Amino acid sequence: MKKLLSSILLIIGFLASSQQKSTGVMTCTVGSKSVTANITLNNTTNKVRLDLTGPSDRWFGFTFRSAANFGMSGAPTDALTYSSAGFVDRNLGGIGVYNTDTQDWTVISAPTVSGGIVSMAYERNMTTGDGVNDYQFDYASASNITTKCVITGTADAAIAPHGGAANTTVTSGTFGVLGINDHEAESKAIKMYPNPAKETVSFKNFDRIKSIGIYESTGRKVKTVKIDGESISVADLKSGNYYLEISLKDGSASYQQLIKE
Repeated sequence: MKKLLSSILLIIGFLASSQQKSTGVMTCTVGSKSVTANITLNNTTNKVRLDLTGPSDRWFGFTFRSAANFGMSGAPTDALTYSSAGFVDRNLGGIGVYNTDTQDWTVISAPTVSGGIVSMAYERNMTTGDGVNDYQFDYASASNITTKCVITGTADAAIAPHGGAANTTVTSGTFGVLGINDHEAESKAIKMYPNPAKETVSFKNFDRIKSIGIYESTGRKVKTVKIDGESISVADLKSGNYYLEISLKDGSASYQQLIKE
């Protein structure tokens, strides 16, 4: 009976965990600044989760729709912004008009700044009663999504005109079903940000890192860094492309490319 119960629980756990789809990390880059977004749909809870990062020294926006026009316009006008007002759910009333919408999103992880990057996570119901101003997600049919970001060219956190299409960019993602191994891998993944970088680079799950080898694109090793905290300095590196060999405490290694400005 105990074995049968354990098997049932394992099956239920697997089915519950597999009822999620994620785009993985999507990146919007404007100039030297980037916004990243990871959209996860949970069919069990009927929730959509948004993990968002961006530059901490200026306001930026994100919308679940791209359009062949200026800024972030285009129905449904579901826009999210990070600014001196914090994370705000908005709808667009025209070019440069960011109206406050019903705040459907609840905090999972409040905005946290590290190394010039602000990171946050929020969730809301996949569908809402406001189809005009809120993007509606359907778990069964969700396959691809095209999103748009705006990153102002000026280091100012107050919402203001962003300068037109030159400061917007489009990115897209494909929803893939997550399984048990995907959740475990995602929670343990070593993620590096910002990239490109000028002064410092920070790492998610930095406590798993033993050391970091930095190599030029030619393969010449520049230096080895013993990590002490979540960030390392890259200020002394010349501008260009580098490869990081990230040695982990469990004996494995991770490899990532770094663009040094």
